[in-house]
Amino acid sequence: MPLFGDSEFMEFNGVVRRPANRNRSWWKMRLVGVLADEPWNLLAREMIIILANPGHEALQAAGLHLGFTPWDIGSINLEISCLRGVITWAREDGLPEDPSRWSESDLRRRIKALKREVKPRTLTRHVSFVQRMATLSPALSCGWPGVNPWPGEPPGQVAKDVRDGTLSTKAIPPDMWFALVRAAWTYIHVFAPDIFRALDMLKELRRAARLSADVRDKNGELDAWLADPANKVPCHHDPHTAEGQQPEVYWVMLTLLLGVKEKQSSSFFGTYCTAGRQRRERVQRAVADGRYAYGLPVELTQVTRPDGSPGPWHPGFDLYELSRLPTILRDAAFVLVAALSMMRSSELQEIVRGSVVEHYNAPAVASTLVKGRPGRPRKHWWISEPVAEAIAVAEAVSPHPVRVFAPLTPKAVNEELDGGAMVDSFIAFVNAGLTWSGLAAIPDGKARPHMFRRTMAMLTDQFAGSEIALGMQLKHIATRALANRATRGYAAPDSAWAKHLQDAVHAARFRRLKDLYGAHSQGQEIGFGPGAERLKGVFEQIAATVKARHGDARVEDDLLRKARITLRFGALNNCLFDERNPTGAVCLENAIIPEGHTGPLEDRCRPDRCPNSMIGTEHVPFYDAHHRTQLKLLKTPGLPACRKALIAREAERAEAVLDKIRGTSA
Repeated sequence: MPLFGDSEFMEFNGVVRRPANRNRSWWKMRLVGVLADEPWNLLAREMIIILANPGHEALQAAGLHLGFTPWDIGSINLEISCLRGVITWAREDGLPEDPSRWSESDLRRRIKALKREVKPRTLTRHVSFVQRMATLSPALSCGWPGVNPWPGEPPGQVAKDVRDGTLSTKAIPPDMWFALVRAAWTYIHVFAPDIFRALDMLKELRRAARLSADVRDKNGELDAWLADPANKVPCHHDPHTAEGQQPEVYWVMLTLLLGVKEKQSSSFFGTYCTAGRQRRERVQRAVADGRYAYGLPVELTQVTRPDGSPGPWHPGFDLYELSRLPTILRDAAFVLVAALSMMRSSELQEIVRGSVVEHYNAPAVASTLVKGRPGRPRKHWWISEPVAEAIAVAEAVSPHPVRVFAPLTPKAVNEELDGGAMVDSFIAFVNAGLTWSGLAAIPDGKARPHMFRRTMAMLTDQFAGSEIALGMQLKHIATRALANRATRGYAAPDSAWAKHLQDAVHAARFRRLKDLYGAHSQGQEIGFGPGAERLKGVFEQIAATVKARHGDARVEDDLLRKARITLRFGALNNCLFDERNPTGAVCLENAIIPEGHTGPLEDRCRPDRCPNSMIGTEHVPFYDAHHRTQLKLLKTPGLPACRKALIAREAERAEAVLDKIRGTSA
C-alpha cells in the first residue's frame, strides 16, 4: 500500500489493478534523481496522493473540488515526468529551489522553451500540467504560483495544437493490408496444425530421451535405425549450399531420434574417439545415398511456391525454429484479431482464457475496456470465425495461466507486450520464408494495432448504416448516442484505398447486375416501377444483340459493361440515376447540392415518384409491412392532427409504391 511517508518510491502494484499492456515499472513511482531532494520530494508525494484521491475531504476543505474519480496510475506517472522536466529546466535557468517564488512569466518561459523541443500535442500536456498545478496550489505545502499563466485559454490553444476532428492515425495501405491479413490467416488456419504436430513430436522425443551411461550400448540401435529405409537422417537446411554438395547432418536432432538426451550428442557422434567417428561415417554414408531430410521428420502441408512448383511450406524445422514458432503463431493471432475485431492493443492483451462466448446470439470475445474507463468494465466485441480460431491458437501457445496474449519467455520479468514489435516480427518472419511458404511478400511500411483498427473501421463504413455499429465495436464513449466524433474520424476515407474501394464497388455492382440479367433472361421478375422498365429494355436489347452475333457468356458480359448502366443498390429501392443525364431525378428538385457532390441525394429519395426508382423483389415485403403498419397506427385514438397527417402521408407513399408493384395507377 503506497503511503504518504514513502519518500523513495510509491508501489501501486497489487493495490490498483494494472492493465495487461503495462509493465510493473509503470505502477512503481520512483522518487529518485531530482525528486530525491527537498522540497521536490514532498511536492511529488503530495501530487501523487492528491491525484490518486481527488475526493479527499482535506482537498474539499481547501476549496478544491476535483471530482471523485482517481487518476489512472499511468497518467499520474506522466504528471511526475512533467514535474521532473520543470525541475531540471528551473535549475538550468537559475530559478530558486522554492517554486512558490517563481512567477507567471517564469512558467511561460518554460513553455516557450519547450516549443522548440516537442510537438504541439506533447506541449499541450506540459501546458495542462502548469495550469493544473495552479489549481492544486492551495493544497500544496511547499507552494506553487497560484495564478494560471493563460487564464481562460485551454491547453491546446496555448500549445497551438489545432485539431479539426481529422484522425491523425493513417490507414494501412491496401497492398500491405491484404498481404498481411492473408499471411496471418494462413499461419493460423493452414500452418498451425503442422507446427503443433511438430511441437508435440519434439515434446514426446524429449520426454522419451534418456541419459545413457555408456553410449556404446546405442550402437545396435543406430544400426537398426539406419537399416530401416523409412528413416531419413535429419540435416541442416542451408540455402547457400552449392548444388551437389552434401548437407550437414543435424547431429543433435539425430541423437534425439535415437532416444538419447541432446547433451550427449557430442559423446555419441564425437570426433575425438574412434567409435564416434565410425558412427558418423555410417550416418554420412546414408546421407550420401540420398537418405536425408531437413529438420524434424514431420509431414508438412503442400503449397504452390512462387515459381509454380509444389512442395512443403517450410524446408524443415530445426530446434531453434521450433523454439520460435510458438511466438510466430502468437504474433499471427495478434495480427488477425487486431485487424478483424477493431480492438485496441490494451483490450487485446486483456483477453483471458475462455473469453470466446456468445453475445446476443452471435460469437463474441469478452475483454476489459481500459481506455477512458477507470472502472475497467468487461465488454464484448463481436467477432467472426477466423478471429475465434486465432484466439484459440494464441490460447494454445500461451504459457500464462490466465492471459491469451502473453510473453512466451519462461519466467519473463516484463509482462508487457509491444503490439508494434509483434507485427514487425511477424512481417519479417513471413518475408524471410517466401521461397517456401507460397505467400505473397508483405510490402514495406508501418502497421500498428491502432492502424488496423482505423483501416477496418474505414472498410466497415462502406456499408450503409454502419456508424452505430462502428461506435459499438470501437467502444467510443458518447453521451446520447452509440457513436461520437472519433467514430467518424476512424471511418473517414483514405486516399490510398480510394481506387481499390471504387474498383471493389464497381465489381460488386456488376455481379449484382449480371444476376439481374440472368434472372430476366430466365423470365423471372426483377423489379417494378419506371426504373425497372428501363432496365428490362436495356436487357432485351443486349439479349437481341447476343442472339444476332451468336455470342456466349463472354459477349454478354462485354455488352453489359459497354451498356454503362448506372445502378445503385439500396435498402428501400435501386436507383438508376445517370450523372450524364440527371434530368427528372426527384431528389434534385429544388435542392441545394453540396459543393463537389456528384450523384443522387440519398436522403431526399422518393421511390414512389422518381422515374429512376426500381423497386426490387427484395423490397416488396418491406413496403407491404410498412403500409400495414401505418394503417394500423392511423386507428390509434387521440392522435394529434399533425401526427395523423404525417402517418397518412407515409401510408400514401407506401401505397403508391405498392400500386407500381401491382401494375395499377395510384
